[in-house]
This record gives sequence, C-alpha cells and structure tokens, in this order.
Amino acid sequence: MSENKKYELVKDDTITTPSGRTLYRIKALVAIGLLVAPGDLGGYIENVNNLSVYGDAWVYGDAWVYGDAWVYGDARVSGDARVYGNAWV
Repeated sequence: MSENKKYELVKDDTITTPSGRTLYRIKALVAIGLLVAPGDLGGYIENVNNLSVYGDAWVYGDAWVYGDAWVYGDARVSGDARVYGNAWV
C-alpha cells in the first residue's frame, strides 16, 4: 500500500465494537469526490486496511468498517451501516 495522503485516523475519537475492537473516526486530508472536503470527519474504521487510499471511497456518519472488510473504488458506506468480516464494498 502506498503512503496514505487521503485521510487520517483521529486517535482521540474512538468507539468499541461489541466484540471489543477499537474503531477510529476518519478525517479527510484532501477533497474526496464532490462531497468530502479537507478536514471533514467521516465514519469509523479499525485501520487503514479497511478504506482504500485510492479512488473516492469514503465512510460517512456513524458507519463502521472493521475486521478484514475493505471499502474501495468509488464506494460509499453511510448511515448506521456495519461492514465487517471479509466483506468488500
């Protein structure tokens, strides 16, 4: 994976899943598509392997992505969605 210049994990904004995994809110470092501006907060991911650093993929609101799940391309995960396990969006 290349260096992540798309978003960062907000280390002081976390939640814990019922299975005990720690998820971190994401913050955009650059504009992503037409809907996300630099500095916008997104949803929660477990680590950078859950959200591609390429394309316009983004996790919005209170959505969670964790485990071996991966959001990539131009996919959007939003609302109260929970994406986990081996899911690819």
